[in-house]
Amino acid sequence: MKDRKHIVSLRLTQDDRESIQSIATRLLVKESYIYRFAINQLLVRLEKLLDTSNRGIRLLPLFLDLREELNYNLGFKKTQLYNIINFKELSPENRVSMDDVELLILPNHAVRSRLAKIHPAPETNIDTDAWLKQYFEQKYLLGQGG
Repeated sequence: MKDRKHIVSLRLTQDDRESIQSIATRLLVKESYIYRFAINQLLVRLEKLLDTSNRGIRLLPLFLDLREELNYNLGFKKTQLYNIINFKELSPENRVSMDDVELLILPNHAVRSRLAKIHPAPETNIDTDAWLKQYFEQKYLLGQGG
């Protein structure tokens, strides 16, 4: 009975609801299809969180890519995000430092200020997200088997 469907209740603003209705109308599908589509997209994007062996630096790319979206919608606190990322990670070389976790929740102007002190800008006028990504890639050897 794993294919059994469940009714779920959620709160939406009137604007969000109207947007969903408009999209459904434009795509000639039921509104419920748009909700299922959105949930499936979310599950695909957060799939790494389903495997509890993904923790520490292995979760950095996920939180880096979704940094603004997750902060805006979930309002993480520094300690909360630190515990999520480093969930039961005992290996010090795989842990993400609290200072680096904080970079994930700071607004862009604060990230730029902090990065300027700890990691020289690779080029002038670099985008904040690109600079932060480069900092993490170099520090944690992301994409290099690290």
